[in-house]
Amino acid sequence: MDIKTASAIRRLRLVSAPEAVSFLLLLLCSVLKRTTEFNAVPVMGMVHGVLFVLYVIFWLDAWNRTKWSAGTGILYFVLSVLPTGGFFAERKLKRESENAVIAARARREGVVA
Repeated sequence: MDIKTASAIRRLRLVSAPEAVSFLLLLLCSVLKRTTEFNAVPVMGMVHGVLFVLYVIFWLDAWNRTKWSAGTGILYFVLSVLPTGGFFAERKLKRESENAVIAARARREGVVA
């Protein structure tokens, strides 16, 4: 895996958990808006919107660089629209990048052809 591909996965990983947190906070703010006088939906809506747009941009970049299958690419997008999906995406991306590092080391050391 080259450095640009690793960077693309890292960026996607770094934005996935905050995007999931912002989604959950937006849902909480929506409930609070309807049950109390507290209305933070406009602020949380903007924060979540910015993080979601970043996620989609980083997702497209990572998909383009890693050459994921259609199923894998779509899975990462679906995880972004589920309330806790970003946490699962982050964990899966972490495992994928660790496996790529291990494979690269093995190839460099001549363990795997």
